Amino acid sequence: MALRITGLGEEIAAVTGLPWQTSLENWPEDPLLAEKRGISRHIVRLVRATDDPDAEVYAIKETVAEFANREYKILRQLKQLGAPSVDPIAVVEGRTDSSGEELPCALATRFLPYSLPYRILLSGNVSAHDITTMTNALALLLVRLHLLGFWWGDCSLSNTLFRRDAEGFAAYLVDAETSEFQKTLSDGQREHDLEIAHFNVAAELEDLALSGVLYPEIDPMRASETVIKRYRRLWTALKEPQKLDPTDRHAVERAMRALHDLGFTVEEVSVSLDGENKSLIFQPKLVAAGYHQARLLELTGLETEELQAKRLLASFDRYRSRMEEPRPPINQSALKWLNEVFRPTLAQVPQDLVGRVEPAQMFHEILEHRWYLSEKAGGDVGLDHATKSYISEVLPFRSDSGMITS
Repeated sequence: MALRITGLGEEIAAVTGLPWQTSLENWPEDPLLAEKRGISRHIVRLVRATDDPDAEVYAIKETVAEFANREYKILRQLKQLGAPSVDPIAVVEGRTDSSGEELPCALATRFLPYSLPYRILLSGNVSAHDITTMTNALALLLVRLHLLGFWWGDCSLSNTLFRRDAEGFAAYLVDAETSEFQKTLSDGQREHDLEIAHFNVAAELEDLALSGVLYPEIDPMRASETVIKRYRRLWTALKEPQKLDPTDRHAVERAMRALHDLGFTVEEVSVSLDGENKSLIFQPKLVAAGYHQARLLELTGLETEELQAKRLLASFDRYRSRMEEPRPPINQSALKWLNEVFRPTLAQVPQDLVGRVEPAQMFHEILEHRWYLSEKAGGDVGLDHATKSYISEVLPFRSDSGMITS
């Protein structure tokens, strides 16, 4: 049986040198990478394509060939649609060991930098707020997938990776083995997904509670219900008609801004007048996630998470508001902000601390640190002072996933 690797050309080159003739459970694994691996029903390993410590990290999963090929195609479709999910790299079939015995098919995906599974995040020093922001992130992920006509079939914390996103988290799908695409999802299909999510999240948190590592004030069932409640609020805001005051000239504008604040761009909307009830009906028809991400990317070229983008845009807006009139065009202003504020701030980080925190997240944390120091001092301490303080007092004790630090 000949080894067959199916995937994108450049990506295949990165994984061809891996020891495919060896069972995955026998692959050597860096202990620091092993810490970032979540629980899976399959054998999974995190590996680098080469011995270079800066080399790309891949997640390799052994499974049945039919499932691997199906999941690879679904993950590709998700990425093409801009959904928060891991990047599929390749499907490896026809594996045999040195004695000619057949080995399981393997699916390779790119490890998501600066991300961690829920068990590691919730086993540390967390609060009720952390649980809430994580459940909110999972709810938002499920909403985004459902808007694309995607039925997950196994929504859970275990099948999700989390990255810090300003004061919250961003959630990414990492397992699509049971999933499928529909043109649109029926209410029954969405409810089925919600039932699965509700059960899985409650069971996973209960398992952490029994292990003694969950924050003691967290009730697993209530936390799981929070995911469902948050999902329903988001879905209603995005899909259900709203009754507005027809005499309020700014009612529609405020409704649009409310959706922007949720992180969604309104690509198509219907506005109609209900004369009988004397109300204006505002109905979002087509929405897309990533409103602030798209705006920041257009202005600066920075790719960030949604809440990070919102915070960076607020910094830029304050910077531009202080510019002398007549102000330069907004794109030129954004370039000046990049070169005079964002980049010089991050450039102060010494080389031995680079990579501990994702750049946009670090900038947000520096702004938060500036606020804390200013409150303590009774006046603005300035960005430069806050940056130096953050680098000396906070950064040495921070080490997000995605970069190995000494």
